[in-house]
Amino acid sequence: MAYQFDFAPVFDNADLLLSGAGFTLALTAVGAVFGIGLGILGAICRAWKLAPFDRIFGVYVEVIRNTPFLVQLFFIFFGLPSLGVKMTEWQAAVLAMVINLGAYSTEIIRAGIQATPRGQIEAAESLALTRSQIFRHVVLRPALAKVWPALTSQVIIVMLGSAVCSQIATEELTFAANFIQSRNFRAFETYFVTTAIYFAMALLIRQLLIQIGQRYVVGRAR
Repeated sequence: MAYQFDFAPVFDNADLLLSGAGFTLALTAVGAVFGIGLGILGAICRAWKLAPFDRIFGVYVEVIRNTPFLVQLFFIFFGLPSLGVKMTEWQAAVLAMVINLGAYSTEIIRAGIQATPRGQIEAAESLALTRSQIFRHVVLRPALAKVWPALTSQVIIVMLGSAVCSQIATEELTFAANFIQSRNFRAFETYFVTTAIYFAMALLIRQLLIQIGQRYVVGRAR
């Protein structure tokens, strides 16, 4: 007997899916802002070998890049309470995303900083620019402009990876999809629509970050 497609039970719960999608976007926005900020700090320490922070960030990057995001999330949500550090599902999800994105952003941005020609820095010094001006205008901005596409892709990867936050009952998109499917037993239809929403969010985030990059990063680095 042929399978009878029925999307009505899914669309009847569109409010739950939209709420979950909004939650996912909020997680991604907060995680991206603080994760990239942490990445900039880590990249500076590692590129300029600011002891002892360069070693600390080096260990941090290696640990995060060589362990699963799900394990990192479980360690924060289930492990830290054993030490008296308790947090909500939202707080644990955000912290895990910030820590994860921060590690990858550190290496991405460090590569951009190290690609800055020494001659540009010497030219800026000859113009009597301060160290702060040299760093902001000659080193950091051009570095971010070079690696902005890579950062954009990494933010999208983290957004898609946020689906595992459903494992700690964070009410994001995958959690909503699982809840709907458990009630209507329409797995194909539920996850087909969920896949389409994730795809749309990825395109939206990519276009948004491209616009932000062109306006505030790439444009000002020229």
